[in-house]
Amino acid sequence: MIAAQHMPDGLLARMKTWRHHLHQRPELGNQEYETADFVAQVLSEAGLDVHRGIGGNGVVGVLRRGSGSKAIGFRAELDGLPIAEDVTHGHRSLHRGRMHACGHDGHMAMLLGGAHLLAVQDGFEGTAVFVFQPDEEQGTGARAMIADDLFGRFPVDAIFAIHNLPGLAAGHFAVRQGPIMASEDNFSLRVIGKGTHAAMPQSGIDAITTAAEIVTALQTIVSRSLDPLTPAVVSVTDFVTDGGRNILPEQVTLTGDVRSYRPEVSRIIETSMRRISESICAAHGATCIMEYSREFSATCNTRAEAIFVQKVAESVVGAGLVDGDCSPLMASDDFGLFLERRPGAYCFLGNGDSAPLHNPSYAFNDGILETGALFWANLAKAHLQ
Repeated sequence: MIAAQHMPDGLLARMKTWRHHLHQRPELGNQEYETADFVAQVLSEAGLDVHRGIGGNGVVGVLRRGSGSKAIGFRAELDGLPIAEDVTHGHRSLHRGRMHACGHDGHMAMLLGGAHLLAVQDGFEGTAVFVFQPDEEQGTGARAMIADDLFGRFPVDAIFAIHNLPGLAAGHFAVRQGPIMASEDNFSLRVIGKGTHAAMPQSGIDAITTAAEIVTALQTIVSRSLDPLTPAVVSVTDFVTDGGRNILPEQVTLTGDVRSYRPEVSRIIETSMRRISESICAAHGATCIMEYSREFSATCNTRAEAIFVQKVAESVVGAGLVDGDCSPLMASDDFGLFLERRPGAYCFLGNGDSAPLHNPSYAFNDGILETGALFWANLAKAHLQ
């Protein structure tokens, strides 16, 4: 497998310009109107067939070459985050309280660069499908595109995605077979007691004491209800009451987040959570109302496609810069829904020593743009040759 090692004159500079333009104009999930316009324009300039409004603001660019029947798909995300940027570079966000704190601007620029690079190359036949997905952060975008018949309208043999990763050396790749990102479940527990004067607790049912006991007990699910070798996280992230300085509240609402890699583990956690919460409430004479939702599926790479990503990445950057059996992360990405319907793989590209994702000081590393674009073009050519 022979990789292209250099970008055409001027393309890298254009990619940086695209990235900075997108970074200055972040839009939140399902509001990516200007972003979609810009992506569609850049894809059109490369000569691709452009399709708009897929699953909301989704954009799909299609590059066909010859009569080959093979097709490969790639995904990048359109949306930013409601985070106020805390950096001073010249292309900082122009929208107060919003920024591309997850690097989706860089992902778009790399995939746009890959499309432009592939459009001027030959030596392959078939179809490359470039998917720009809305609302990854809230987890509705992939589902909306699938519901809009993404794979029926744009059939692909396999689909792939890259996410930059702070802490991994810049330009290094990491991938693995099987689960690479976790599922995300959300829960809400409403503890209903009986409000009373703080000086007369015997007249009420203390929802705070009951809820506090539940918070502690929920931590035993991972340590006592699951196999010690099974990764999972249960986190209570908010504790809200309707009480006051001298008022024992009537209600307490606990909300939180659950991460795991397998559906059966998610089911065990939900069942255990209901049993523990209802039992503790009953013991205190309180009532428990629980809501549990599954927001993100686990992102699980298929074996052949993960190996394919590893080989192509090695051809681009060298075997020493590719980890083919990286550790999975407990973060989530709704790309997992695509992988439930098509083979494919999700990989990481090192962003270097930057602030973490979703941090006000995060900055995408422009030094990896070329690597990402070369990887996309070579992945397409290797599949379609």
